[in-house]
Amino acid sequence: MKLKKSEKLWKRALQVFPGGVNSPVRAFKSVGGNPVFVSRGKGTFITDADGNKYLDFLSSWGPLILGHAPRKVVKATRRAALNGSTFGAVTAAEVELGELITSNLEFVQKVRFVSSGTEAVMTALRLARGITKRPMVIKFEGCYHGHNDALLARAGSGLLTLSGNIAESSSPGVPDDIVRNTLVLPLDDSAALDATVKAYGDKIACVIIEPLPANAGLLPQRKAYIEYLVELCRSHKILVIFDEVISGFRLGFGGYTQREQIFPDIITYGKIIGGGLPVGAIAGSQAIMDNLAPQGPVYQAGTLSGNPLAMSAGHAALSCLAADHGEVYRHLEKLGRHLETAFAAEVTPLFAGREWQIKLVRDASLFWLSFQKAGDAHIVRQVTQIEPFAAAIYARIFHAMLERGFYLAPSAYEVGFLNAAMKTRHIDAFIAALKKIVATLPEKIDAF
Repeated sequence: MKLKKSEKLWKRALQVFPGGVNSPVRAFKSVGGNPVFVSRGKGTFITDADGNKYLDFLSSWGPLILGHAPRKVVKATRRAALNGSTFGAVTAAEVELGELITSNLEFVQKVRFVSSGTEAVMTALRLARGITKRPMVIKFEGCYHGHNDALLARAGSGLLTLSGNIAESSSPGVPDDIVRNTLVLPLDDSAALDATVKAYGDKIACVIIEPLPANAGLLPQRKAYIEYLVELCRSHKILVIFDEVISGFRLGFGGYTQREQIFPDIITYGKIIGGGLPVGAIAGSQAIMDNLAPQGPVYQAGTLSGNPLAMSAGHAALSCLAADHGEVYRHLEKLGRHLETAFAAEVTPLFAGREWQIKLVRDASLFWLSFQKAGDAHIVRQVTQIEPFAAAIYARIFHAMLERGFYLAPSAYEVGFLNAAMKTRHIDAFIAALKKIVATLPEKIDAF
């Protein structure tokens, strides 16, 4: 690999950005080394500043479900840009995207566009508190909801005791007073949920959860648990927020909500609805959403919210996903099944005699390499069940794959994404490279 230009850019970046980046995970801190600087993308490939080409299994952290620079999205964005990038005024483009979403999702009557998933979650919390007139929020360990203050929290030392699940700030600059009304619970633990609602139920405004947690590994939750959570909250007049910033429009056009037919009160969406441009959204029933200003008393605003570039790109992308009765999703599912089958046939046998193994966890077009001890057959549903040795092994695999032309998430705790520009031959190439790398790695955990 030639990295001369990336190295020069990295030195320059360190002089103008904290840590050299504008988002922490880009710094490769979790895997070591310095990042490569991407210069362009097309289809399922990206190319860095030095001309190295990579098969991209990150898809800009998920939004690029159609791949890089799809023709219809590029055309729509270019056409919008020629008319002006932003006006701070209402436009037809935002109405058209709103209509596309609400007409295809029977559980969404109104949406409010914002500029990021973080902003969507922040607004959802404010909306829930404004409606219920209650201060407290339940979140779950291992679910990430953006960098808003109220949810940058970690659990105390005693998760399962009522005195221990009051959150503590997990970042300097977030006062404990801010997160004092945030309750952090373990996933997949009905007893902890019961005890917390029993103790604080009349003070809890909402529960927020990624119904498919995908920010600290891919942690599939039992449908019965999610159903129980919603039913319990309903009985205590606690609003339920599904954070579908990642899973929305990924698990099908209607995300987890439509696929599983479990309906929260509020849903947050992310940049996939902008065709990859910066955008987010809050969605729900008219009764819920009309509490937002200027219709209702809960204030929210965004000068560039609903800007015509993102709205036009989003309309083009979502139109492709909604077309042909789900052809894009069928193609992605075919790729996902092929990935699973090939992994089981060619990679899994390599772990015989080793102290560790990799399990491929997949849901639709999302996948995760879960590192577990040999013989461990359990499904990882809680972040505390992730083995601490995963990071060291993954770092070796990450750099070896990068050198072979495969771009993965630079963290063992992040998921991978398939995109519609991929073919089965791309999956085969991925498996072949991974197979060769695993075969060269030590058998014992303490060798890493």
